[in-house]
Amino acid sequence: MKKKILIIGQNGLIGKNLFNYFKSRKINIYRISFESFLKKNFLNSFDIIINCTSNQKFVKNKYANKNDNDFIIAKKIINLKTKLIMLSTRKIFKPKFNIKELDKKEPNCNYSINKVISEASVNKILGARVLILRICNIISMPNKNKRKLHNTFSDIFFEMAKKGYIYNNNKKIYKDFISISKFNQIVYELIKKDSFGIFNISLGKKIYINQLIAWLNFHNTKKIKVINIKNSFNNDSFTLNNNKLMKQIKIKNNILELKNECFAISKKFFKKK
Repeated sequence: MKKKILIIGQNGLIGKNLFNYFKSRKINIYRISFESFLKKNFLNSFDIIINCTSNQKFVKNKYANKNDNDFIIAKKIINLKTKLIMLSTRKIFKPKFNIKELDKKEPNCNYSINKVISEASVNKILGARVLILRICNIISMPNKNKRKLHNTFSDIFFEMAKKGYIYNNNKKIYKDFISISKFNQIVYELIKKDSFGIFNISLGKKIYINQLIAWLNFHNTKKIKVINIKNSFNNDSFTLNNNKLMKQIKIKNNILELKNECFAISKKFFKKK
């Protein structure tokens, strides 16, 4: 791949992992903070910009252009040939089985409402020069970035596991998960295909919470106390339909791979303790 890529967001989970993944494949890739990006005027030298940043005002407040980093980036590159990869979320939909890209959007918080508005705004500005990724839950080692806006399922699980208990080991609740390594591969393949438009980034399968916890806890030698709380964030079940994605890039993406990745993450986390 001969494309020159810029990642905005130096220390977040996705930005850091994407950078290391592309760097290991000798891709011409750079990374800067959003604050530094605003001061730069050499953007025409990049083929692709991947925005991995957001901010608390965008997450918590009602929509405003000034709080929308993707909108600001799109406006800055409007007259260039540079493409933007925008990270979105499955939260713009009501939780259910087999959510498709064209399903009715039903956001129910400021963050998800803002993402719907942002997607539409960026699409209007850039058209075929934007690739929007609607991402399910990412499984990884805990994200140690102090400025992170969200705790991932992994962050919450490992923090609780260190304390000796697990939050809501529910046998009926399922979600869609994907490992950070598989996410990196998907982004790489979509760029190779010069993809644009909107894609669900997911495994596309039901992964039950108790099943995932067992995988992530596999190398933990300490006993774990399970606490079930009815109104936890874990009580919404969903999967994202990834047929469009798999037709586009045709890669291996299955439950066994996720299970093995969880075992590897578990070993890395608990064996170092």
